[in-house]
Amino acid sequence: MRTKKELGAPRSRPPLERMLRIHQELLSGKFPNANTLAKKMEVSTKTIHRDIEFMRDRMELPIDYNSAKFGYFYYQDVRAFPSMQITEGELVALLIAEKALEQYRGTNFEKPLLSAFHKMENMLPDTISLNLSDWEQTISFRTTAEPVVSLEIFDTLSKAAAQHRTLRLEYRKPGSRAAETRVVDPYHLANINGEWFLFAHDHARDDIRTFVPARMKSVETTGERFTPPKKFSLEQRLRDSFGVHSGKGEYHVTIRFDPLAADYIREKRWHASQKIKELKDGGLDLSFKLSSLDEVQRWVMTWAGRARVIEPRELIESVRAAAAGLVESHSEL
Repeated sequence: MRTKKELGAPRSRPPLERMLRIHQELLSGKFPNANTLAKKMEVSTKTIHRDIEFMRDRMELPIDYNSAKFGYFYYQDVRAFPSMQITEGELVALLIAEKALEQYRGTNFEKPLLSAFHKMENMLPDTISLNLSDWEQTISFRTTAEPVVSLEIFDTLSKAAAQHRTLRLEYRKPGSRAAETRVVDPYHLANINGEWFLFAHDHARDDIRTFVPARMKSVETTGERFTPPKKFSLEQRLRDSFGVHSGKGEYHVTIRFDPLAADYIREKRWHASQKIKELKDGGLDLSFKLSSLDEVQRWVMTWAGRARVIEPRELIESVRAAAAGLVESHSEL
């Protein structure tokens, strides 16, 4: 993020700069009007009217129009222009937020988000005590596995969810080579742990299913609309899941981590229901309640033996089977 001076001469005056000029003209007592102000600042009279309206209604400046002198004036003394107050901490937060936009490069969110930040930058005062260039060299966001999503498909999904339009998908399930047709009502499009998921009502299965946009071969609207159910809540649906998949079971899960892995476990909140029990050797037991075991089984495997399932029995057997399969697949290498 750059200040105005760092960015160089703008193509048109930023709103704050125009309003400061209008403020100075009003203080002069020359009763400027929209036409004269527009010519001086090389903008339209509509822009001037909008700026004056903002100054009067939002900044609460005492501006009025004198019909006899065909111009605006201050009907009360104004000692100083109400400048935008921004702290160093707020400015750093803006910079970090802008850096976070890097994860949206190439999506249909990129342009509107950048546009919003540029508007905020134009509202900043010319002199800022914080050297932003130093911060830009020390903060960044990176991702090692970026989801591959068609922008056209993503745009269709987001608009259909917002406008409550039924969709026809050509969707490929994991492990299947061929895609199948699915007719769905898209309820919610969510980014969870850096990946996009569509939660939709599947007409053929008469149930809410989770779809991955990257697996969609094509998407089109059917011309029909739907009324989203008031009872649908993504937060409620995922409350007992370990990621995006929820089930109908009820499992009390406890996983024991050795001292090395325990340090990493303490650094994050893995589940809303989690409880941690510290162990004498420096390890810990992590417990939570889930409705499905599929995702947590894969998570346990990523710890490469530094995590051991204590309960339930179903998860213990599932991890054993997965570990045996891993050993067998590497036995001839």
